[in-house]
Amino acid sequence: MIDFRPIAAILGVLLAILGTMMMIPALVDLVAGRGDFLAYSASSVITVFVGLSLWLAGRSSEVEKLSLRQAFVLTTLSWVLLSAFAAIPFMWAETDLSLADAYFEAMSGLTTTGATVIGGLDHRPPGLLIWRAFLHWYGGIGIIVMAIALLPMMQIGGMQLFRAESSDKSEKMLPRAAQMAKGILASYLFLTFACALTYAFCGMSVFDAVAHAMATISTGGFSTHDASIGYFNSPAIEYAAIFFMLSGSLPFVLYVRVLAGDFSRLFVNPEVRLFLSLVAMFAIISTVQQVWGGINEGETALRFALFNVVSLMSTTGFVAKDFTNWGPPTEALYFVVMFLGACTGSTAGGMKSFRIAILGSALKQHLKRVIYPNGVFPVLYGGKPIGDEVVASVLSFAFLYLATFLLIGIAINVLGFDLITSFSASITALANVGPGLGPVVGPAQNFAGLPDSVIWLLSLGMLVGRLELFTVLVLFLPSFWRR
Repeated sequence: MIDFRPIAAILGVLLAILGTMMMIPALVDLVAGRGDFLAYSASSVITVFVGLSLWLAGRSSEVEKLSLRQAFVLTTLSWVLLSAFAAIPFMWAETDLSLADAYFEAMSGLTTTGATVIGGLDHRPPGLLIWRAFLHWYGGIGIIVMAIALLPMMQIGGMQLFRAESSDKSEKMLPRAAQMAKGILASYLFLTFACALTYAFCGMSVFDAVAHAMATISTGGFSTHDASIGYFNSPAIEYAAIFFMLSGSLPFVLYVRVLAGDFSRLFVNPEVRLFLSLVAMFAIISTVQQVWGGINEGETALRFALFNVVSLMSTTGFVAKDFTNWGPPTEALYFVVMFLGACTGSTAGGMKSFRIAILGSALKQHLKRVIYPNGVFPVLYGGKPIGDEVVASVLSFAFLYLATFLLIGIAINVLGFDLITSFSASITALANVGPGLGPVVGPAQNFAGLPDSVIWLLSLGMLVGRLELFTVLVLFLPSFWRR
């Protein structure tokens, strides 16, 4: 039987923090003279009360020695429970969302997906806009901690390789995990502050700059305007967004090394190099497509291509221009880009570049064995051979990733939606990207027009995608719950 006391204690702390932070939008709306501050204040009281109750119920247990099964349960329950309480303000505030839509919005925020069911953002209360941005920011730092502390222990989809890299004794970053956590938080805070300052310098208001900075570094994508980054119509802001979306896409353990004075790690890491190479390749292809199609020319074509590719690969989901008007070749290209994702240990979702590298190396190994049946060809990552268990884990993840994408897409199609809407909505939820394709969930639209059945399905897709699939699905195995 699983001991839920340490799980309850940790969940209680997370809920108490979430509830306390609800006072930020309450104060913002109070200063702005909007009545929604009462909804956030009441939500805060309820969330903090439940959080402290859970902490008191589990605080007597040993929380520093979580078992593997406890880690699986804690990881899933964290996002499920936090999303439920984060949804309360969306139901009680001016938005007056249904339970399904409110939970979708909260899950989208905490998983840094950025898909929304709320329209008319330009005229919404400032408390609502800052609450959505904060959910991104809070979920983003939680994702980094989960990727570094829990997922490698679970050996999910090759994540044990990340644990080996991030704790290599020959390149010990810092003597204790607590110091590493402080370094990561310091990096997160610094990048957020630098991003907000840059946005303000480029012409955003202070409020917009802070909200968009939280959404950018967390690679979330919630904007304060329906037109997203396109609202500002500023090349300077778009280039700033490109730089900081890339910053949020890189492994945050590398920033800890940078803080320690080792700048070379950012440039020699094989995953970072592959990610940046893929960004460059797809940006060039998109630029050529625009020029040949007579859509945009020169610097404009390159800027929009780079912005869209970075926005989708980093799974931020900001929009500068509605690219669905650029024709089927562009839609097909960006549909492929949605699958990829960025780097492990970042706030981004998707397949992750290190898995793409391992899949490519495994394919190369197989082709060599076809030609030379007696040859010995190890699977390499970063020039070093990796174990068969890592390769098997990555292959299993890739299969499950594609199977889940197909199942969700087919289910949405059966519910009456066209193929483009169905499968783009599926991958944008599973990869935590944000905007989909087509006239229903495209970058110029939102998800408000979808029925509750699809909204709940996409909420599940965001959850399993953010928690690397296995973390959630393993809980449905009867053997998991047996002693």
